[in-house]
Amino acid sequence: MDWGKGIILTLTAFAGIIISMVVICVRQDDIHLVTQNYYEEEIKYQDQIDKMVNASMLNYEALAFDAQRRLIELNLPKGAKGTLHLFRPSDARLDQKLDFEIQDLEANAINLSELKPGYWKIKMTWVEDETSYYIEKKINI
Repeated sequence: MDWGKGIILTLTAFAGIIISMVVICVRQDDIHLVTQNYYEEEIKYQDQIDKMVNASMLNYEALAFDAQRRLIELNLPKGAKGTLHLFRPSDARLDQKLDFEIQDLEANAINLSELKPGYWKIKMTWVEDETSYYIEKKINI
């Protein structure tokens, strides 16, 4: 084999690899954005910062995770309303949003035993005495 054939074979192999990589990338269908409305949520982020500051000033832990029993305990006063977002960074199809309203101080636990094991972010937004709060907790199930 001479140099010309070697160069042609190398370039052909390189082009084949590039074409196969492009085909693989185009066929990939499990790409998930963190959020569908990214730009709208970015504009509203100052409100989010204010909610986080409000939550940091609380003198109690509003959200606790019990890994042994796989429970989230909401330690909020009676009358608090909000949303609990169970966020799975690796697969948006597993995300869940749960609305809650604290009416009984004894029954404020959410069972997570049916969630797929792995890394989760728990995002909780709530309103208490006309003040908005936001807290985020990272857990492994």
